[in-house]
Amino acid sequence: MISERSSFGTGPEAQRHSSAIRRKITILGTRLDSLQSLLTKLPAKQPLTEKEMNKRRDMLTNLRTKVTQMASTLNMSNFANRDSLLGPDIKPADAMTRVSGLDNSGIVGLQRQIMREQDEGLEKLEETVISTKHIALAVNEELDLHTRLIDDLDEHVEVTDSRLKRVQKNLAILNKRTKGGCSCLCMLLSVIGIVVLVVALWLIIKYL
Repeated sequence: MISERSSFGTGPEAQRHSSAIRRKITILGTRLDSLQSLLTKLPAKQPLTEKEMNKRRDMLTNLRTKVTQMASTLNMSNFANRDSLLGPDIKPADAMTRVSGLDNSGIVGLQRQIMREQDEGLEKLEETVISTKHIALAVNEELDLHTRLIDDLDEHVEVTDSRLKRVQKNLAILNKRTKGGCSCLCMLLSVIGIVVLVVALWLIIKYL
């Protein structure tokens, strides 16, 4: 905690907190990039209404805006007194005004008060990062669920298509056999007709 850095002088704890939060913001930004990529590919796999797509786009846009704001606020902390993130900017003249008339004990107390204010600012920022990260994870889980559903749907479509092709193939074979059977029957009837005609001619010639 920053309020504990009074014993370190150079404030290593404050640097540690800033580094940890900066890493979290970077990770969150990477996750948002992945979500954006998934969202771009989603319509090709699963048709969504314009309303649903806009809802997801707005959610990602809001998250990205929050991340940008947090990164900007954290960058401001690199200046002299963490500017608006960790409290009002204390210019040298202001600092002299605040410590004027204070003894060593009062100066130490003022320093601790400033560090407590800075500590509270970092805690609030960290809470915001964690909250936003949870939202991003929830969105990611929802997109993963949609992706799994799409994969299952694709698998069912492939199975159905394969079955349909088999049925069509069987129908073609059956149709071919049926046509072959009709040809044989027609040939048989033709032979019988010829035989009957020959017999009839023979009988006519015989009785003439």
